[in-house]
Amino acid sequence: MDDADHRTRGCAGCLAAGVVGAVTALIAWAPLARVSVTGGFEQQHRDLSVLYVDLPLVALGGALVPAVAWALGLRLLGGRAWAAALVAVAALGVGVWGLTSWWTPYERPEFTGQATLVARAPAAPFVPHPA
Repeated sequence: MDDADHRTRGCAGCLAAGVVGAVTALIAWAPLARVSVTGGFEQQHRDLSVLYVDLPLVALGGALVPAVAWALGLRLLGGRAWAAALVAVAALGVGVWGLTSWWTPYERPEFTGQATLVARAPAAPFVPHPA
């Protein structure tokens, strides 16, 4: 196999790892961000900043983590594409696990204490016990 074919396979694998990583990260992130987009109960939790802040960062991180792992695996493991693919899949798995366990969208509390739902009974007067 000549050097040009080897570089082409390396670039194609890196590109494929980036695309698959970005799509996988977005699929794992979307259910977590759904409450921020739809608003939840009576649309109290609507926060569209997840679309213009978090969405690009998740896609970029999902693309970069497996692509860099692919490139490092290809370089360090002597050009073996299957070994680099395993390294990229493992890095993507750890990255998605970290994303789903660490990232949670901000949610305001449902009840802020402005209106009470339970009527409070008036406190009984203090009567000291005769000694």
